[in-house]
Amino acid sequence: MIIPIIVLIVVFVSIAVRQVGNVRLPMWQIMLSGAVIVLLTGQISPINALKSINIDVILFLFGMFVVGQALEESGYLAHLSYKLFSKTKSVDALILSVLFGMGITSAFLMNDTLAIIGTPVVLLLAKKHTINPKLLLLSLAFAVTIGSVMSPIGNPQNLLIAINGKITNSFVVFLKYLFLPTIINLFLAFIMLKLFYKTYLNKTPLNHFREPIEDLKLSNLCKISLSIIILLVILKIITIFMNLSFDFKLTYIALISMLPILIFSKKRIKIVKQIDWHTLVFFASMFVLMQSVWDSGFFQNIITKSHINILSTNMILTVSVLLSQLISNVPLVALYLPMLANTGATTKAMMALAAGSTIAGNLFILGAASNVIIIQNAEKKYKETLTFWEFARIGIPLTGINILVYRLFLR
Repeated sequence: MIIPIIVLIVVFVSIAVRQVGNVRLPMWQIMLSGAVIVLLTGQISPINALKSINIDVILFLFGMFVVGQALEESGYLAHLSYKLFSKTKSVDALILSVLFGMGITSAFLMNDTLAIIGTPVVLLLAKKHTINPKLLLLSLAFAVTIGSVMSPIGNPQNLLIAINGKITNSFVVFLKYLFLPTIINLFLAFIMLKLFYKTYLNKTPLNHFREPIEDLKLSNLCKISLSIIILLVILKIITIFMNLSFDFKLTYIALISMLPILIFSKKRIKIVKQIDWHTLVFFASMFVLMQSVWDSGFFQNIITKSHINILSTNMILTVSVLLSQLISNVPLVALYLPMLANTGATTKAMMALAAGSTIAGNLFILGAASNVIIIQNAEKKYKETLTFWEFARIGIPLTGINILVYRLFLR
């Protein structure tokens, strides 16, 4: 039972350090090593390892990576970033635009989608305006985490709560309880970034210039793909509002939206080759390692034997934030949700679970899949990164403040 826990701790520490002498270890290699170890030591069978890989998540990421790569390859993403941010006249205004623009959009296009599309956008802005790229990467990471809290389709764990928690009119409920504290927390994220990066946040005017579209045909295909994403998200929202039994998965949105690019673009092979395969390996490996940890029963036993009040809002927020760092937020919700449902938990308790398991992404890098996507993408394509400590030094106090705000609104 203890081997998967030891491997998990070693992986966690290795990702925190990531530097051994002159060798820098990529996160995907560290996570892959952890998965291989639990396989070789018999902590999980090869069959169960394959079953543990959430194919929906992998396919969703693959589809969105294809669209994101095409947007970048065509030059349309740079053109779009100009249209979105050309009215910002200072670094302060740009950071606020990233936080609120990306944050609110992530509530409806899912945080991982915005992480994929947003990373090249913010790094392009950093390069054009000579802004510290770490500041913009942190802004994006905090934006998509916080913003996704207030919607049942903002992230996978919220969708799980909305469906399995049997919440009727889930959009209305999420917005009722979580919209205002989420908006407050987005502004507080700006305050924290301003405190830690005050020398970079100033009133110096930004000079924007329009980026040319490099491949007109591919950019037109990208417009079609983006339109499909928006239309299918609206359809997804309608199915939830009307409580339809049809299971319209987010995976379908990603796979359908990539079809125009893969079918009609002559650059399809180049695009597929250049997508972030390392991140796909990271998540496949993470599923294997987390399943072995889950099968050990270690954390389930701790919760059972500690006799905690699992219905307490304070306890829900605390447990979900801390355990999400170790077993990821979706498995955490899958573990906690049945316990809440079986004890007649209130809607506020369900919202506390949504807020805690999501805002956990602001604490450490491994707290959210979107963080991993942002950092892996930045490292692979742009040679930029955020270390564990650069993220945590702001993430730890910010998460504490975020949790306090949600606690005040969920009394």
